[in-house]
Amino acid sequence: MITITDITKDYGGKTAVHNLNLHVPDGKIFGFLGPNGAGKSTTIKMMTGVLPMDTGHIVINGADITEEPLKAKRQFGYVPDKSDSFLRLKGREYLNFIADLYGVTEEKRKERIAYYTEELEIHDALEDQIHTYSHGMRQKAVLCGVLLHQPDVWILDEPLTGLDPKSAHTLKKLMREQADAGKTVFFSSHVLEVVEQLCDEVAIIDKGTLRFQGDMHELKEEFREGRNLESLFLELTGDA
Repeated sequence: MITITDITKDYGGKTAVHNLNLHVPDGKIFGFLGPNGAGKSTTIKMMTGVLPMDTGHIVINGADITEEPLKAKRQFGYVPDKSDSFLRLKGREYLNFIADLYGVTEEKRKERIAYYTEELEIHDALEDQIHTYSHGMRQKAVLCGVLLHQPDVWILDEPLTGLDPKSAHTLKKLMREQADAGKTVFFSSHVLEVVEQLCDEVAIIDKGTLRFQGDMHELKEEFREGRNLESLFLELTGDA
């Protein structure tokens, strides 16, 4: 569960996120939408402790990201929009490093590395340095790292970018499995069709302000009247 209360972030006099409140329940895939520059990535960086917030609180599975940062960070796995870290490590070295950070046992890490790297089709590249990987391959390596410690909360910032169709399908399957197991999947995307297909709840942010939050089942009732997620998005972000 993620609870965001009254968070605000300013950059040099410009407000990137303004008084944002969100409640992200367990057992759901939660879609986080907004146009470029809306404040999505800034919100996610505050959620993960990468950026401090100016005001407000973010609590992840009962742990405040500001007051209990290590406890909070152990609750989630984070896939950023750019996977450009640890480029000089080999794929296997990176995954073992992540497993060490989260205290994954030798037996479990061996089993999970084998399974997830086969699922995402990067097993044959594990002895290569990550800087030789394509963007999609780097994304897969980060995803495998998240899956190794099996967190209760997934925070995914544009995770499908650069993935081939088969790997994208595998990731969507894994996201649904996580939600069905009672875990939380927070999913930022520009691809409205994917959000409409996957998500149980959706929030739309524009100019740092929440414009809409609702249940996709309720929203789909409106779809029957000819209104879809795209039309709602365009209306709320001033592009309709």
